[in-house]
Parts: sequence; structure tokens; C-alpha cells
Amino acid sequence: MAVSEAAAAAGALAPGRDEEAALVFERAHYRHDPRWLLPVPPRLCLACVLELLPEPGVSLVRKKHVLSCFQDVLVRHTSLVMQLMAQDQRVCIHFINMLFELLRSVEDGSIADLCIEGLLRQLLKYDLFVSMIMNKSALVESTDSAEGSPGETSLPLVLKKLLLSRDEILQVASAHCITAVLVHSPAKHAPAFIHADIPEFLFEHLSSSSEVLVWSSYSCLILLAEEPLFFSKCHTVYGIESVVRSLQGSLRMNNTELHKQGLLLFAEILTRQPEEIKLFTSSAMCRDASRALQEAVSSPVLEVAAEAVKAISAFLRKDHQSAPPVQYGELRALLEAMLNRCADFSQTPLNRRSLGHASSRDLEKTILRRGKFLLSALEGFRNACRLAVEFQSEPSAQENPFTAPSAEKEDTLEAFSEFLLSTCDSLCIPMVMKHLEQATHPALMEVFLSILHSLFVIVPHMKEKFSKKLAASSFIRLTLELKARFCSGLSHSALNQVCSSFLYYLCISLLSTPEKTGPPSQEELSAVSELLQHGLPQISSRSPESLDFLSDCQYVEGSARQRQYCILLLFYLAYIHEDRFVSEAELFVAVQNFFLSLQNQGERPPLVVFRASIYLLAVCQDKDDALDEAVVSAIRKFLEGIPDLHLIYTHHPLLLRLFLLYPELMSRFGHRVLELWFSWEESSCEDLDAVPSAGQPTLPASLAALFHILRSSPSILLILLDLIYSSPVDIAHKVLMVLRTFLRRNEDVQVGGLIRGHFLLILQHLLVEHGAFPSEVSKLCGKCSPTDVDILQPSFNFLYWSLHQTTPGSQKRAAAVLLSSTALIELLEKMLALTWTKGGSLRTSLLSSAWLLTASFSAQQHDGSLQVHQTLSVELDQVLKALSFPKKKAALLSAAILCFLRTALQQNFSSALVVLVPSGAQPPPAPEDTLLAPLGTSQVLSLVIGLQNLLVQKDPLLSHACVGCLEALLDYLHARSPDIALHVASQPWNRFLLFTFLDAGGSSFLRPEILRLMTLFVRFQSRSILSLEEVGLVLRSAALADLSTLSNSTLRALRGFFLQVQSMGLLADNSIAQTLQVLEGLFPRVSSAQPPLQDMLCLEGVAVSLSHIRD
Repeated sequence: MAVSEAAAAAGALAPGRDEEAALVFERAHYRHDPRWLLPVPPRLCLACVLELLPEPGVSLVRKKHVLSCFQDVLVRHTSLVMQLMAQDQRVCIHFINMLFELLRSVEDGSIADLCIEGLLRQLLKYDLFVSMIMNKSALVESTDSAEGSPGETSLPLVLKKLLLSRDEILQVASAHCITAVLVHSPAKHAPAFIHADIPEFLFEHLSSSSEVLVWSSYSCLILLAEEPLFFSKCHTVYGIESVVRSLQGSLRMNNTELHKQGLLLFAEILTRQPEEIKLFTSSAMCRDASRALQEAVSSPVLEVAAEAVKAISAFLRKDHQSAPPVQYGELRALLEAMLNRCADFSQTPLNRRSLGHASSRDLEKTILRRGKFLLSALEGFRNACRLAVEFQSEPSAQENPFTAPSAEKEDTLEAFSEFLLSTCDSLCIPMVMKHLEQATHPALMEVFLSILHSLFVIVPHMKEKFSKKLAASSFIRLTLELKARFCSGLSHSALNQVCSSFLYYLCISLLSTPEKTGPPSQEELSAVSELLQHGLPQISSRSPESLDFLSDCQYVEGSARQRQYCILLLFYLAYIHEDRFVSEAELFVAVQNFFLSLQNQGERPPLVVFRASIYLLAVCQDKDDALDEAVVSAIRKFLEGIPDLHLIYTHHPLLLRLFLLYPELMSRFGHRVLELWFSWEESSCEDLDAVPSAGQPTLPASLAALFHILRSSPSILLILLDLIYSSPVDIAHKVLMVLRTFLRRNEDVQVGGLIRGHFLLILQHLLVEHGAFPSEVSKLCGKCSPTDVDILQPSFNFLYWSLHQTTPGSQKRAAAVLLSSTALIELLEKMLALTWTKGGSLRTSLLSSAWLLTASFSAQQHDGSLQVHQTLSVELDQVLKALSFPKKKAALLSAAILCFLRTALQQNFSSALVVLVPSGAQPPPAPEDTLLAPLGTSQVLSLVIGLQNLLVQKDPLLSHACVGCLEALLDYLHARSPDIALHVASQPWNRFLLFTFLDAGGSSFLRPEILRLMTLFVRFQSRSILSLEEVGLVLRSAALADLSTLSNSTLRALRGFFLQVQSMGLLADNSIAQTLQVLEGLFPRVSSAQPPLQDMLCLEGVAVSLSHIRD
């Protein structure tokens, strides 16, 4: 034996006084060297132990006693025993062989337990014994595989046998020994256990009800998982279901350590599993794993939840989730559970009471724990985002193919992606921002910003809204501060890269879908993309340093200029979204210096950068500060090289102020910038004037700013005037509304020739002074709605003036132009229909203008045979009804309608412009009505009565209109049915009407409307109305009158009366003939003169031509 040989070499044992108290194997002890006898109690000879245990003649009781003593020695005097056994390697090997043989052959479980628990586990704590045991095991296995020799055994096989035993104590002990070996070097020793199929039996033991055995198996498997062979042998594929079930079962137990150990194993497997070997072979197994993790992360024990978060992070891998169909609903529930647990932890109030240095350390530890937990949760969320990105290229992962078509599409990649965005917005961002108030960890911010970066890719259809919200929430400032704090030089290069990538995607998104300006072209976007990619990683300075860098007056090289461009773009996007983290006064100076530097070096910045610079200059300029002349000059030169101002325009009142404040800019760019301002402006003045002046509503901020500019420089009003005619319809309408409101609210503003608050009422004079044509006014009217009274009234007045107070040639040209305006004709049609609309709120004055204008158009078109581009429909029944039942206090409106009807009668209802249509279904006409069509006999009689009633009102203008309409009516009737015409002219009521006019006595008959009325009665021989004696009386009275004092209209009417009497053969008196000669002498004066200026009156704000009403 090796022990005997070692003892013989040492010499014989000399007896001593302590030998009797020593534990020795009497038959062999004499051969042993004294050094094997321990000098401390219990006095044990190690050599005797090695010879006694394998001896078949020694009773089990004695062997147990020796083993128990040896265990006691190992525990109490470990170093001493190890030193003795390390003296001779042959002793160690003999001891190992003896131990293996004892474990292999013994039937008594208690002895095996003592071997393991008392000897093996203690020995396995030392590298020396582990190396020897495992080397021997490897040698035995190689020998067995080569020769098939069953003589010796190895530790893995011994422990495997114990694992297969039904003794739980031995199973646990075996697991402990495996663990004890592996902790020394998993990479060196794990293959032996894996080749012995140990993992298979460890996985089986995970279903045990013994918490100790399960925990021990977890521990072994965790160490075995460090060896790639563990996975390549597919142990995890077959064992993962056991792990999940075990985890589900253990979570129901009240054993925190067991929970942690199981989650640690699960995380190790999920992390180390090769991608090419699919771990979950079915979606059901994947779902079970997800639910187990969901339960684990909801644990109230922080350590358990923390391990669960790590496992979740490893679980969110594409190869783990690719078993169709992808369980998006389960993933969503898992992430919600994880983040809610993180939120609960972060919301636990911190104890900030000052309790000394120890309390401060505890607070720091708590914040640190929170940061670690949050970091783990964010890493899990980042993996979920990465998963969503990877699945975008997988058609089979887009949605669940087993979902019914009618079901809600919740289990789809799109819905999951949108969930990630909303969850980040509602949970991740608030948690991180709250943690930043306590501490800033670069690793945490790196993960967080990478999440935000990935969301731009995950939900591209929502990146516009997302990016604007981030910018408005100061994320540009936050990211720049992180770069300045941690990324100077070469430190934290990964964080710098993530920050730069996030800023790049944020800037590109904001610039692609700008808030208050037009989008850049694809060429511009490509250029700025390249600019940001190169420049952003180089920016790591704080704001004051960045401002100094912008203000650098030295020569700026290319790369440095690119950095300046990037800084300006970042400041611009931050300011656009109200994140003003840089001093405005300092930025104002820096941008001016930047412009001067560009000019000095003869450079032109990209359009996007110039837009940013000019905007920053505008919003940072204090009202008391002014730009240097050199800067204004530089800006103008830059602007003159730009094709159109919209390329650099950003909508803001202060930018408008910048362009209008400096004459050098306003004279060149004021018109265009105002047009752009109105095109972008959303505030409206539509409803502001509905409130009484005593309670004027507050103006929107943008309009208030514009009004302030207009008050300080009223000459800008002339630019607005030009915009009305040169801009598209929507812009022109906005300008008109703003002008109206401004002038009403600022009557004290001196506007020179614009006559202050009455500016719109004299619009026609301005148009004439500036050489405007009716086409411009018709264009203006076409842009309005019928309710724009204050705009339409002066415009209609001007058009009406153009058709009546200019030369015949000008009138014809104006009519032709106006008739070509389809929008104007359509507007008139709408307005005429409002005359009889119940509850119509349109002013009577504007309606009057509309009827007068329509009558004028119709007359000009008919007389000049002008081309008609758009017809105008009018309901004849409604016209007659309006005259039969006129509105109260609406004499002007009635006169205008009469003027229209007279024109229609004079044209025999054959106008190419005006189409008279019936009001709804009409009964078949009576035979006698056929000749009068489109009028009926009853309509004629009703109209006559209406005219008589209007004449009784004795309104001069209305009387002229009534007589003119009656003249046209009788002419129309006489041409179709002389009998009806005579019947109408001979109505008894006419005589009463006539004497009502003549009741003033004297020369009251010398009024044009009365003379024209009497002329009608003479013409139709209505002697029952006007007898021959009465005609003679009128003639004699006229002969005695001083004709030179009469108005032209009266002279014209009197001459007509005399000629009608003459044609009837009623002139018998010489004095009457002489009077007629005098009238003939005066007639050239009457007929040759142009309509006098006083012919055009303004009645109730309506331009009215007396000659048009009368004739």
C-alpha cells in the first residue's frame, strides 16, 4: 500500500505517552511515520484512517466513528490536515481512490453522506484536491473509453450515481460537490460533468418539492452554463421547460433566495443560448416563460424583481421570440409589469432628514440602487425596441396569422411599436427625468438615449409628433449638457456617439417636418444631414463656450465652420420649441458676429443655417437693441442671393418685426415677408368685430404684435393694400380682415391720405389715384363672402361709379371686364337671393348696391352685346313679391329692385346675363297670359298696385324709380296687348294718385316724376285720369313758368310731356307752341352735357346715380 511504503520510508514508530489516547488502526499504526499523527485533539493518525476505511474486516460502526472524527478534524484543523496530505501526492491519490471506492460500494447511506459531507466537500474547497480529483477522473474516463476497463471510477460518475439515488440527502450532497468543483474553474472542469450527462439529471431535479435540492440544482446549472458545451449539447433546449415550470412553482414559495437563484439561472440560459439553436420551440412555451417573468418582476422583494428584470432583458431577443406567432400581447404585459415595478420603486419617498453622515451614505446607496434598477429596466426596454426594429424585416412577424380578420389588431407589430412609444412617453421618460434630479449616470443615459433614438425607426409615422414633443421638453438642452459634462476629450465615447446619433435623428425629423416654416428640399436635407453627421460628434462644449465659439472673429476653417452651423441649428430648433437655454442677449451678439465673419470670409451658409441664424437674431433682439448697420447690410446681401424668401422664412412676429424695422430690409423684402406672414398666420379677425367696442376681445398675441408694428409704421398699410390685389384669395382675405380690425381699433393712428378710420369707405378713390382697374376690384370682391360688408360696400360703390361716371367707352370696357369675373357674378347671385331670405342679416344698403350693380351690368351687356361668361339667375316671383310687399324703411332697396325690373322689362326679359326663373312649380298659364309671358295678368295687376303704393310714399328717389318702372311696364304691355296696357293706364286709382302728388298746388306739377306720369296718361289717352281741360291747364301753367330756373331733369320731362301732347294733336294755344320752342332751345344744353358730378349721390353709404334711377 502507498501508506505502508510511505511509513516504512519514514522509519519505525517509537511509542510515546500520547499514543494511548490517539485514534489509530492498531494493526497498521506501528508502520506509520509520527508526522501523520495530529498533534491536536482529537489525536488522529491520518495514515491509520486511510488504511482502516477500505478494510473489509472493520465494522461499519467503527468506520462511521473514524469518518466522524476525520470530519471534525477537517473542520477544526483544516490547514493542518491539508499541509500533511500535501506532503506526499501518493497519499492524496490513495485517499481519493479509497473515497471513490467507498462511495461506489457502500450500501449504507449514512456512510456515503459522511464521505460526501464530511470529507469530499471539505477537500473540494482546495485547488490541490480538485485538480487531483478531476485529473484522475479525466484519466479514468480516457482509459475507460479506450480500454473499457471498469476497475476505477471518476468523480462525475460517482456524483451522477448519487444524483440518481432516491436519497434526497445524497442528491443534495452530490449537487454541492459538483458546485464545489465548478467554482474553482467552470471552464476547466465543466466539460467532464457535461459529458457525464449531469445537466440532464439536474434539470430533472428542478421538479423536486425539496427547496434545498432545487436551489442546489440551480447553482450547479448556473456554473455549467458558463461552458459553451452545455448549450451545444442542447441540454438547455430539453431543460428549459423544466426551468420555467420550476420557476413558476418556486415563486409560490416564500423563499427569496430560491427565487433569485432560479431567475439567475434563467437569465444565464437566455443570455448565453446561441442564436442558431432555438431555445423555445413553441409559442406556448414562450408564453409560459413570459408569464413567469411577469410574476417574478412584480415581486415585492426588490432583489427578486431586480433578477427578474435582468432575465426579461435577456428574454427580449429575436431568436427567443421568433416562434410563430409572436406573442405581442404577452410582451406588452411583460414590459408593463417591469416598468410599473420600476416606477413603484422610484416613487418610494427618500428619507432626506439630516441624521448625520451615516444617513447620508444610506441615501446615496438608495439612489444608487434605484439607478441600477432603472438601468436594468431600461436595458430591457431597449432590447424590446431592438426586437421591434428586427421584426420590421420579418413579414411573418408583422401580425398574428391566426387572428380573425374581424378582431382588433392588437397582436401586431404596428400596435406593439406604438405601445413602445406611448410607454416610453408615459413611463420611461418621467422616471429618467426624475432620477436625473438625484443623480446622473452616463451608462443609464446612454441606454436611455439609445431607446429614444430607436423609436424614430420603430414608429416612423409618429416621429414628427414625437420629435416635437422631445424638443419642447428640453431634450436638446439635456443632450448637450450630457455631452459637455461627460464627453470632453475621448472620455465616454459610447455615450458621445449615442448622444450625437439621437441629436442627429431629432434634428433631421424636426427639419423635415418643420413647425413654422416650409420643409427643405431633398438636396438641402441631404446637405444638412451630412453636416450634422460630421459636426455633432465634435460638439462637447457648454453653452457659454459655444457662444464664444460662434463669436470667433478670427479666420474660421471648414471643420470649425461646420461646428458653428451645427450649434446654430441646435439653438434654432430649441428656440423654435420654446427651450431658450442660452442667454438671448449673448446669443444676439454671437449671431451678429457670425454674420460678419461669413461676410468677411466671403462665405454663404446653407439655406437651413441661414434660416436658423436670421430667426435667432430676430427672437433674441431686445426692443431697445438695434442691429449694426454692417450686420443689416450683410443680411441684405445674403437675402438678395436667395431665389425666394420662403426658403429661409420662419413664422414668428419678431421675424416680421426684424424685416419691417429696418428700411433697408423693408423696402426690398417687406412685401414678400408680409405675404409669407399672412400665409402662415392662423389667427383670425373674423369674429372680433361681433363684440361691441366697449367690450373688445383680446387680440391673439401674433395679431397684437402685428398691430404694434403697424402703429409704429403706418406706411406698412400701403404694402398691405398691395397684398390685397397681388395675393391668392385666402391671403387677401386675411389681409382685409386684419386691416378692418386694425383701423377700427386704432382710429387715433395717423394714416395720412387714407383718412384714418374711414379708409375702406374711400377704397374706390385710392384705386383711381393709383390707376387701378375695375378688374382688380372685381378680383377683390370675388375673394369675399356676402357677409364682408365693409369690404364689399366701397368696392360695389366703385364698380357702380365706373359704370356710370366715366366716358361711354370706359363704361363699356369696364362692363366687359366685370362680366368676365365669374366669381363676382356668382357673388351677386348669392346676394340677390338673400333679399327675400327670412332672417337674413345682410345690410339693406349692400343689397341695394347689389341690385343696382346687376341692373347696370345687364344694361351694359345688352346695349353693347358684350360676352357673358356666367349667367345670373333671379326668381321673378320673388322680385314681384318684394315690390308688392316691400320691407319697412327700405325705400332705397325698393328703388334698386325697381331699377332692375325696369331694365328687364326694357329688354323684354331677353337678357343674356340675367335668367329669370320661377319660384318652384307653377300652374299652367291662362290663355290670356301667354302673350305677357313670363308675366301673368294677375302679376301685372299686383305689380301696378305695388307701384301705386310705393308712389304714395312720396320719396323722391323711389318715385323716380316707380315712374320709370311703370313706363317700362306699359311699353312692354302695349307691345303685347294694347288692351291690357290701356286697362292698366286707365285704373281709377291712378287719378287719385296723380292728385295726391298735385295737392301742394301752384307749380307742384313741375317735378320730373309727375310730368312723366302725366305723359303716360296722355299717351294712353287715359282721359278718365287726366282730362283735356286738365292737360290744357298744365300747358298754360308751364308757359307762364321761368324755364331757366328748372333742373335739367325737369326740363327733359317737361319737353317729353309737350311732345306727347303735340303728337296727340292737343296743342291749340299759341302760347303753348311758343313754350315748346323755348324748350327746344334749351334742350341742347340738357342732352349734350355729361352727367354732372352731383348726379352721383351717397345715400345710406350707397353710391346712387340719379340718372340711372330716373332714366
